[in-house]
Amino acid sequence: MRLLAVCLLWLTAASALAATPRIGMVTMQPGEIFFERFGHDAIVVVDPQTGAATSYNFGFFDPGEPDFIARFVRGDMRYRLAALPFEQDLAMYREEGRGVSVQWLDLDDAQARGLADALAENALPEHAHYRYQYFDDNCSTRVRDAIDRALGGGLRRQIEGRSHGATYRSEAVRLASPAWWMWLGFDIGLGPAADQPLPVWAESYVPMRLAAALREVKNTQGRPLVREEQELLPHRIAPEPTEAPVRLWPWALAGLAIGVGAIWLGGRRTRMLVTLALPLWTLAGALGALMLFIWLGTDHRYGWANHNLLLLNPLCWLLLPGAWRVLRGRAAGPWFARILGAIVLLAVIALFAYWLPVYPQRNAHWVALLLPAHAGLWLALRKR
Repeated sequence: MRLLAVCLLWLTAASALAATPRIGMVTMQPGEIFFERFGHDAIVVVDPQTGAATSYNFGFFDPGEPDFIARFVRGDMRYRLAALPFEQDLAMYREEGRGVSVQWLDLDDAQARGLADALAENALPEHAHYRYQYFDDNCSTRVRDAIDRALGGGLRRQIEGRSHGATYRSEAVRLASPAWWMWLGFDIGLGPAADQPLPVWAESYVPMRLAAALREVKNTQGRPLVREEQELLPHRIAPEPTEAPVRLWPWALAGLAIGVGAIWLGGRRTRMLVTLALPLWTLAGALGALMLFIWLGTDHRYGWANHNLLLLNPLCWLLLPGAWRVLRGRAAGPWFARILGAIVLLAVIALFAYWLPVYPQRNAHWVALLLPAHAGLWLALRKR
């Protein structure tokens, strides 16, 4: 009887072990389309009985929703978690030539089953949707948080206190750099909230950063959390960009050249100078109006209180009527020089704001470019 009881206990334990799902975090390298620049990740759960692998992917959205564009503009996007066969999820990345790797996690039985059950519950239609935030709540942070809950908060405890000095801006600009317009949009449009140094926990909004963080984490038994790392698909397109420091001197030289050129041209060809300045003032006013709208009219909080509003602002639009009068051979009007002076003064304030330790913004290169440009235009045209 004792032998029979021991055999039953062994069979029960073996059955429980066999029923433990295998959990892995899958990291997809950046692609070439703008919404693929940040890479992607998912959690794969392998059924121990059938061997079927299910991908839990938090990156699905429906651009066909009637209010999709309005939500995007307001910063109120809806994403959802989808559970789909892992091979089906890999198919797109294989076609695009994007590298995919998996980190198999060393979780105990209860943690693995709990994580698998929580993901299955989360993927139900009534629970799948969530409010997407680019930095704070995206496909990567959802994966990070799911693993952290399985570890009882152990992931956050281990990586919250460390930092590589990265910021939301530095990571966004780095990954967007292959697309100049995307890089430009992030660098101009992000405000000072995007320039706070990030702990590794927050830095892991980028999937590749999360994968790197997991390599340094221990599980609840003190062993490395990543039991095994495996490449599933080779990366056949351009690699992930590295961070390139912004050199200030080319921006400053360009700004000085524009300012000095404006002064020289203003004394000889005033109409030509105004013709060249018109697109600058029009664009500066449009960018300023957009930044003001992001601040006052949307939930894109990392674009709020943007110091670049002091360099590119809607005041520039008030110069356009006077500019048209100059092109027609008439005086620009009494307010023209005052508005030019106000724009220069705001640019000077932007320079002082950069050096203030309270709520700083890393926009010295834009100050170096635009302050001398505005000053040169003011010196050249103030007598008009």
